[in-house]
Amino acid sequence: MFSKLFGKKETITKSKAPEIMGLYLGGSFELDPLKLRLIEPELMIEKAASQHLIQAVGEVNLDTGGKILRFYTDDDAFLQVILDGGDTENHITDVKLWYFYETKTIGSEAQWKQTIASGVSKPTYMLEDEIYQRVWDAVGEESPPVAMTEKTYEQDGDTSETDQFVMLYERQLEGDEVETLLVTAEEKLVNNNFDRCLVISTGFNIGQADITING
Repeated sequence: MFSKLFGKKETITKSKAPEIMGLYLGGSFELDPLKLRLIEPELMIEKAASQHLIQAVGEVNLDTGGKILRFYTDDDAFLQVILDGGDTENHITDVKLWYFYETKTIGSEAQWKQTIASGVSKPTYMLEDEIYQRVWDAVGEESPPVAMTEKTYEQDGDTSETDQFVMLYERQLEGDEVETLLVTAEEKLVNNNFDRCLVISTGFNIGQADITING
């Protein structure tokens, strides 16, 4: 009120996107081209870029106290960093590069309920004749999707939140490598209407030594 009376301009402080390993919103990184060439023939992806520009950052706070950070890039991919017990590099437990495979719009409430009930979590998931085994199995007969909320930071300063219902799968590659499959039912409220879709992504492990930060 007083700022309006005396002409003082109010400033709105926007929350800053999280950073880790030198990765930050608007920055860039490079992956070891040799690692990509060696592993790509076994993967679902094709022509993965070694250089990436970070265009958005996602953050998920897990019920277990851990955190997921996702650095979305200009190559239709995201570098995902999982932390446990803290926000420093010493708390990193997993780093993967994911590529979006397919996004399907969910148009009705009935389709959404059916997707949550049986379209996300199943014992196995087939993609292009490849079979992936479910990783997160519950004690009982049913293993429901894991619910989480992702806050996304955009380069223009905007933020948004998306509710996600997720299941993780994997298949064995040669040696000790695995390809992971992420199936996510996403729900976002836009102009008082729900925007819903099913997102399928495939990913593989990345060592911290495989990443070069370009600034």
